[in-house]
Amino acid sequence: MEIRPVKTEGDYSAALVEIERLWGAKIDTPEGDRLDVLMTLVDAYEAEHHPIYPPSPAAAIQFALEARGLTPRDLEPYIGSRSRVWEVLNRKRPLTLAMVRKLPSRARNSFGEPGRRRHMMRHAPA
Repeated sequence: MEIRPVKTEGDYSAALVEIERLWGAKIDTPEGDRLDVLMTLVDAYEAEHHPIYPPSPAAAIQFALEARGLTPRDLEPYIGSRSRVWEVLNRKRPLTLAMVRKLPSRARNSFGEPGRRRHMMRHAPA
């Protein structure tokens, strides 16, 4: 395959096939250089034609809850009543700066580590 700009879905598919074939090539070899150039071209094409947008705050919270084995109830001390938590998670109410500030710093970053639920949510009722 001759290296050329990735302009169409066909070019994109062909480049992906070639990347798969070259995967694992050693750095600073002709194959490694070819892989590097193709990956750069595919990255640019994907950024323009297949962008990945950041999740909404509610989607990010739901993902973090699931990943950490937490439930919406664990957010009540920080966001408010059960109904307010559900309004935020169902995008009926925006997540406010005050709500975010009430979250423990570990929770704001990643909602803590799996299995550390009570330690992370130390202010939550037992």
